[in-house]
Amino acid sequence: MHANTISRRDWLKTATAIGLGAGLFTSRQSFGQDPPAAIDIGSRRELFIDRFLIDRLEGDARQRLHHPVPREISLVHDAPWEGTGSGYHSVFRDGDLYRMYYKAWHLEASEGKLDTGRHPLFCCYAESKDGILWEKPELGIHEFHGSKANNIVMVSGTFGSLKVDAGHPAVFKDENPSAPPEARYKAILRSSGPNGLIPHQSPDGIHWSPMTDAPILGGRGAFDSQNLAFWDPTIGMYRAYWRIFTAGVTDEKNWKPAGHRAIRTAVSEDLIHWEEEADVTYEDSPSEHLYTNQVKPYCRAPHILIGFPTRYVERGWSPSMEALPELEHRRMRSTSSDRYGMAITEGLLMASRDGVRFKRWNEAFLRPGIERPGTWHYGHQYIAWHAVETKSELPGAPDELSLYAGESYWTGNSSELRRYTLRLDGFVSLSAAMNGGECVSRPLTFSGNRLHLNFATSAAGALRVELQQPDGTAIPGFSIADCHELFGDTVDRVVTWKGDGNAGSLAGKPVRLRFELKDAELYSFWFGL
Repeated sequence: MHANTISRRDWLKTATAIGLGAGLFTSRQSFGQDPPAAIDIGSRRELFIDRFLIDRLEGDARQRLHHPVPREISLVHDAPWEGTGSGYHSVFRDGDLYRMYYKAWHLEASEGKLDTGRHPLFCCYAESKDGILWEKPELGIHEFHGSKANNIVMVSGTFGSLKVDAGHPAVFKDENPSAPPEARYKAILRSSGPNGLIPHQSPDGIHWSPMTDAPILGGRGAFDSQNLAFWDPTIGMYRAYWRIFTAGVTDEKNWKPAGHRAIRTAVSEDLIHWEEEADVTYEDSPSEHLYTNQVKPYCRAPHILIGFPTRYVERGWSPSMEALPELEHRRMRSTSSDRYGMAITEGLLMASRDGVRFKRWNEAFLRPGIERPGTWHYGHQYIAWHAVETKSELPGAPDELSLYAGESYWTGNSSELRRYTLRLDGFVSLSAAMNGGECVSRPLTFSGNRLHLNFATSAAGALRVELQQPDGTAIPGFSIADCHELFGDTVDRVVTWKGDGNAGSLAGKPVRLRFELKDAELYSFWFGL
């Protein structure tokens, strides 16, 4: 190796320490020891979900967390092989088809007991043409109560030396260009003994087979959650994220975990052999119970890893707890274990550019919402893995993001999955009220000719952009005074300045961006044609 370069692994350690992250660079290469003077964003779409590109905020400017809007119920898990414990959904777009995989299970609460014996844990499949209307196809693969007329794709049980738990599935389409046709789809299932994970492969997303005859990552976690893996095109490797407890397990035989529910990660070239294990860390967040992680490259900006972890909180019994929905059933669950009655869950948002150090928003991303039956309980608002792009319900409006989250977990006879929507790139905005604010970026380089924005203003609000030298002086022809005022609500508007507004002459040169906002939200930007 050349004397002035270091390995990717050592660079990631350095980048994590200084807050840069792997999103700066192309995959599988060596890098100079000194961090670059300017961040090369090329023509990538950049979001304000973290502070990676922000040098300073002035005036009223701030980063503002946005929240998904509830829509219709997408699926009701009321088939005999499903039930109140159904969850851990994986959702992704596959060409013109949307695919969904999930745990099918039923739990029955009674005085002093939680019965899980109605049927084993299954992995089931649903599909949609638009991500809005879903159906459960009769696959005819696995038998349930004498019939194969069901949507079960994987079952729990012993397969050779493996003990497969099909009820903790994470399924994805493998975007690795080297993946063979028979392994185009992958799934991560839990091993019920010995402890670990079992990767599966499929040529069609329906018929599955194990990839190994022994669990991967065996004994290196708790795994009692939705553990997942995926191909990360930014680093050209697979990443895995799985459940641990911060203080380990105090009693392996009787399974007594200690500390907080937390997340561990590693990378792999083949999904079998793993290295660079690390516990996920957060820049400004307290230690909290995180039940799932839901990390994946964002579909519109894959160099940014976005997660929707589930926050688990035990609030204790109080008048407010007793005022929440379904008190009688809550008390019944509590006779089995107090936490089954008083625990509350909700969805969070976090993002990373190196896969280890995350910006986690401490405010809830998906709150339990208005009190109603099937809400404010253990298992509520587990967000599916992951967001997908769907058509808007408003005629003529641009596409939006759809997310899905569970309701009615452990109550009644079934559980449900509700769809939520969010503006494209609309997780976090750079925001300012009418009295105005500014954001100045760190020095960066770009490729392309024109600056595109995803933004929204009021009728009286506005947004303007200045291109600066790294020292902060305005570049002639691209100052705030030269910028034509932008207003409206669009996911793609080109910034223009007096003259032709073509910024191609600055491509490849270090510049800063100065955003001036008044009653405006800026969600993302990129340079293109």
